[in-house]
Amino acid sequence: MSTAGARRVCLLLTVVGLAAIAGCRKRPDPPRVTIDGRTWYVEVASTVEQRYQGLSSRTYLAEDSGMLFIYPQPRILNFCMRGCVIPLDIAFIGADFRVVAIHTMAVEPDHLGRVSYSSSLPAQFALELPAGSLGRAGVRVGDKVIFAGNIPEAAKAQAGP
Repeated sequence: MSTAGARRVCLLLTVVGLAAIAGCRKRPDPPRVTIDGRTWYVEVASTVEQRYQGLSSRTYLAEDSGMLFIYPQPRILNFCMRGCVIPLDIAFIGADFRVVAIHTMAVEPDHLGRVSYSSSLPAQFALELPAGSLGRAGVRVGDKVIFAGNIPEAAKAQAGP
């Protein structure tokens, strides 16, 4: 092989190697919640606006997905189905990462959110999933909850409703 040919091969290998390295960049670790061995990929709602919007107006929620609501401090949480058009399960989670309450929330005909679902005990997190998910997974009050991936610390959550 000529010197020019060897240079071309070297250049080609360098370009291919750099492309391979660029393709191996670490992707963000998706936020997920695991309870009793069952994992759901979640969207995170940690600001007042995100928590207010929640899953309102969603017409579909994949079986392995949901939304995790994060509050800066534990307190009694109350949720409703305002603007929701699909039924949901909700698990309220304490600061100790244990489930403190579970409800299945029905769609209200007028979508105004008149029915309230309470944690009854202080909770710092709420996990909303497609209705029936928690029952199928065998989740019960007292179960340990594991957060993984890109989930912000509760202390960084915005205060407010």
